[in-house]
Amino acid sequence: MTATPARARLDLLWGRGARFLGAPTAIMGGAMTWVSERHLVSAISNAGGFGVLACGAMPPDRLAGEIAATKALTDKPFGVNLINMHPDLDRLIDVCREQGIGHVVIAGGLPSGAAIRRIKDGGAKAMAFAPALVAAKRLVRHGIDALIIEGSEAGGHIGPVATSVLAQEILPEVREVPVFVAGGIGRGDAILSCLEAGAAGVQLGTRFVCSTESIAHPNFKQAFLRAAARDAQPSVQIDPRFPVIPVRAIVNEGTKRFMETQRALIDQVDRGELTREAAQLEIEHYWSGALRRAVIDGDVENGSLMAGQSVGLVTREQPTAGIIAELIEQAETALVRRWAAYPSAAPPAAVGAA
Repeated sequence: MTATPARARLDLLWGRGARFLGAPTAIMGGAMTWVSERHLVSAISNAGGFGVLACGAMPPDRLAGEIAATKALTDKPFGVNLINMHPDLDRLIDVCREQGIGHVVIAGGLPSGAAIRRIKDGGAKAMAFAPALVAAKRLVRHGIDALIIEGSEAGGHIGPVATSVLAQEILPEVREVPVFVAGGIGRGDAILSCLEAGAAGVQLGTRFVCSTESIAHPNFKQAFLRAAARDAQPSVQIDPRFPVIPVRAIVNEGTKRFMETQRALIDQVDRGELTREAAQLEIEHYWSGALRRAVIDGDVENGSLMAGQSVGLVTREQPTAGIIAELIEQAETALVRRWAAYPSAAPPAAVGAA
């Protein structure tokens, strides 16, 4: 079947990213702990996207089992996301090599040159997140094969800079490797904008949480379906003496108690009843296991509802293939509308179609 002019243009725009991923499109699935497991990852890859398995805190043997289980559900390429601070990072990289994984994404900090070399020596392409232009250039010097730039609109652990600003800072300056844009992307129109700005592709996480293949608890999905963009807020640091890594999540009772807990602990320190170190440890441990409680157990009041601001665009549960098809249709429609408004910018076949 011949592609429409709009689809041909879209394929051209994300051609570099699609070739890099080995997928029909350059739509990556964001690696979400407890959510991006075998079922969702395989569904994204089977639908023409590129699924990415979230290793999180898994030990090497468990990761090997999850990779094997994912392979049993798809014969399409998919990647694995590893956390830079994981104590067994080298062994996890080796597991990816042993399992024939073609793309390894390092998150949670900048990977060392040694880690990048270990990934590449194992035959995989190395990808990493660049929070600023200086970091992007450093990663390129160390041999990274592709970059992901993720703005503060994203869910989970976030940086301070918006996607739109990161894109302006990095996309014009980094052409040596493909750059994928993430954070707050929930429609095909936005995907088109990223591609036209120079991105090789995009990464979406929040949009896939309510797919039918996602194993997230029904309560977790309902929280997403009810939420508006403004409900996904970053965690707040009350006192600079007690740093809190910002995490964007839907506000719930657990969020409110986190604020109260910080205040109570800081008061204890100020009264000399608790050491600063002990208080910091309690603050850091507050959310321990909270994501699993929400995603798997369905405790959406006390667990962590990590979500990006695009959660307001998640309006129903639908198959992953339907989500990807919808994103593509929205991007194509945006192109057709533009060509209708500015016929001189359209290819000849598109003018007639419009």
